[in-house]
Amino acid sequence: MSWRMPAETDRHERTWMAFPREGITLGDTDVLREEGYAAWTAVANAVAEFEPLTMVVDPSETVRARRMLGSDVEILEAPLDEFWMRDVGPTFVVDGARPGVLGAVDWTFNGWGAPDWAEWRLSAELGRIAGDAAGAEVVSSLLVNEGGGIHVDGEGTVLLTETVQLDPRRNRFADKARVEAELSRTIGATAFVWLPRGLTRDYDDFGTNGHVDIVATIVSPGRLLLHRQNDPAHPDFEVTRDLRALLEQQTDAAGRRFEIVDLPAPETLKDSEGFVDWSYVNHLVVNDGVIACGFGEEKADAAAREILADAYPGRRVVTVDARPIFDRGGGIHCITQQQPAVAS
Repeated sequence: MSWRMPAETDRHERTWMAFPREGITLGDTDVLREEGYAAWTAVANAVAEFEPLTMVVDPSETVRARRMLGSDVEILEAPLDEFWMRDVGPTFVVDGARPGVLGAVDWTFNGWGAPDWAEWRLSAELGRIAGDAAGAEVVSSLLVNEGGGIHVDGEGTVLLTETVQLDPRRNRFADKARVEAELSRTIGATAFVWLPRGLTRDYDDFGTNGHVDIVATIVSPGRLLLHRQNDPAHPDFEVTRDLRALLEQQTDAAGRRFEIVDLPAPETLKDSEGFVDWSYVNHLVVNDGVIACGFGEEKADAAAREILADAYPGRRVVTVDARPIFDRGGGIHCITQQQPAVAS
């Protein structure tokens, strides 16, 4: 078998999401809970304008999900606790040696390093559940990893972060060689671009410890979009400057130096919890479109749409307010997972 993770820009069969359920992530008041339900629903309905969408729903939330979601959204009932589908669900791959065969990498998931607050044991089964439902061959992996911790170009290049895959709370005995060997086996990676860290907020108690999908993405082979913080008062000013300097020296699987396109952060620096990690990099590419994060800043949101439209020619860019999602620890890319179309 020669598994390969296609680029997100390749044609999709559908997108997968998980509907919120009551718990620490959703919030502890009626207002917060309703805000969370509405945010996830807005993203789902935006995606469904472009391609089929399957929503995994805990049985306790089925009635609400059917009421809030559009009739074109497919619902799959399954027990869950966390609902960041990018991380708890499978990473879909294709087999280059067997046309038409879909694979689903079932990473080991432990709630981003098994922090005391995390509720993750039910959702740890969703990689296999969603893979089976998609008719995929499930590819089991002992690597503790999340879909938000990797970005690929579909040609063998993968972006990843030392503080994620080498996190001792995730993979106690891992080193780069072991991680690279497993990513080669499961997603067909041949070139590994290791970032030393992620954005500052991501190291808080409720963070992922450096997911790459809020920092950088490969929009096409040899071309990167990189989060840029322009305000020296924000600690990510230095973080993103240093990451740019590092990425300028890296090459992809074809030996190309990366062309780096800056994607500036919005102007807001802080919320009630501290410095924000609001990032337009955390968008989702869908068939003929892009679902972009919005932050209630008209000028910055519009500038991001322009950059994304240039990065993905021919796709319509739609902005969805992502602030309620970021308040809970992630963005639009974090709550979605694409299933590639396979040639028959």
